[in-house]
Amino acid sequence: MSRIKVMVNGMPGNMAANVATHILNDSRFELIPISLTGPEISEKEHKVASFNIRLVHPVEREVVLLELKKKENLFISVDYTHPSAVNTNAQFFCDNFLPFVMGTTGGDRKKLEEAVLSSGICAIIAPNMAKQIVGFQAMMEYAAKTFPGLFSGYTLTVKESHQKGKADTSGTARAIIGYFNKLGIPFSEQQIIMERDPENQKIKWGIPEEFLKGHGWHTYTLASEDKTVKFEFTHNINGRDIYAVGTLDAILFLHRKVLEGAQGRVFSMIDVLNEK
Repeated sequence: MSRIKVMVNGMPGNMAANVATHILNDSRFELIPISLTGPEISEKEHKVASFNIRLVHPVEREVVLLELKKKENLFISVDYTHPSAVNTNAQFFCDNFLPFVMGTTGGDRKKLEEAVLSSGICAIIAPNMAKQIVGFQAMMEYAAKTFPGLFSGYTLTVKESHQKGKADTSGTARAIIGYFNKLGIPFSEQQIIMERDPENQKIKWGIPEEFLKGHGWHTYTLASEDKTVKFEFTHNINGRDIYAVGTLDAILFLHRKVLEGAQGRVFSMIDVLNEK
């Protein structure tokens, strides 16, 4: 069986580099030595283990991609860039018929999905690539659909902590809030308590120092109106490996769908889980 070729975009970013490392260590995949990067990146090359990867800036990506497509028949693109580049990158993938896995959060998600639906490609778009957290989201979605208004009258507090470099609010937190809205609790994204200060994360939150530069801690607390009842849901992730492993499963799924002839389709990590 031939290996699946993958282009991981967003290097030298930590998440992109982590996914690239996993791909290099997995015999099912072949890492393409090219990564689309942002205009603010001055480096022209990034090394993952002993593997050199050329960093391609926006001004040159059309030419480089043309050369790459002549050389490679089919490959999957993975995006772990920056929230501000989500829609631009997705449109680029669609315009160039490149099936992709969007791991970057932020951007206009409706516009993102519309771009894929009107294209001739398929993509996986998910606010979180960690399969276990996606499973938790699926449970919340089931509850929201099956028991609407279940927590009417309750108040909700949402706290999330991520590394200092994460520019946007957690996409997972936004998704979970949507489910709680359907369960009867009015709550907006602006009410999320976000922590990005490493000192507070270490002292107040108790996050291990070695994971201050890569973690995702979330707590959702529900309290009844008279404060006699309390529910709490917590998921704390240290490091990035859990997301990288989920990304590899997403690549495998998307590659199968491409070979089956899927076009203009948006898949989620729930779809990936359902086929496991």
